[in-house]
Amino acid sequence: MELNIHYDTLWTESLAKFNQNEFKIDPLIESPSDLRRGITLLVRPNDNVKKTIAELIRELKHVDPNQYYYPPTDIHVTVMSIISCYEEFDISAIDISKYIDQITYSLQTIQRDKIIFKGITASSSCIMLKGFTKGKSLDTARMNLRSSFKKTTLEHSIDTRYKIKTAHSTIVRFKSEITKPKEFIKVLQKYRHVDFGSFEIDSYELVYNDWYQTKKNTKVLYKFEI
Repeated sequence: MELNIHYDTLWTESLAKFNQNEFKIDPLIESPSDLRRGITLLVRPNDNVKKTIAELIRELKHVDPNQYYYPPTDIHVTVMSIISCYEEFDISAIDISKYIDQITYSLQTIQRDKIIFKGITASSSCIMLKGFTKGKSLDTARMNLRSSFKKTTLEHSIDTRYKIKTAHSTIVRFKSEITKPKEFIKVLQKYRHVDFGSFEIDSYELVYNDWYQTKKNTKVLYKFEI
């Protein structure tokens, strides 16, 4: 499976860095001076999946409570970053109804799909759940969004940072030095292949958000039922 190879490559590369205590720290996490904002189309897992994720987070917190652990309210899968977060973004300067129209058009033929979280992967800056879709609806939705927005003059930054192709969910970000790297890695290894469960994509949310999708800075602009 090509996606699994991608996830495993990320893991191998990141684990090598972790073993050298090379964790990329994000100094802006929880900083009141971080004014980056944007709009994102996303999906959220159900409560059962969140409970399983919480078990992993609980163990990691016990080893190192000083990292940034996503609360259940903030866990998500990004479908598409419509406008990537930046400091000067002013939501009042865009016509949200036009974005809703484009997304509605892009999703009109999309069927419900399922995301399965099985195992974890990582980058030098974060820990992620390995997400896999049962069908092709998420890929089709992304393809439709790219095509639809390309034909408009609406502000967007689709694919400018990277072309999103996974169904991963970030659950931990590093905000300080790992105090017990060996113990931290041991917990990660324990959950390396754990089945965290699955959920049906029955709706998509368009949100106004900060870089980390924190609840206090996130506003749901529209919900698209599938």
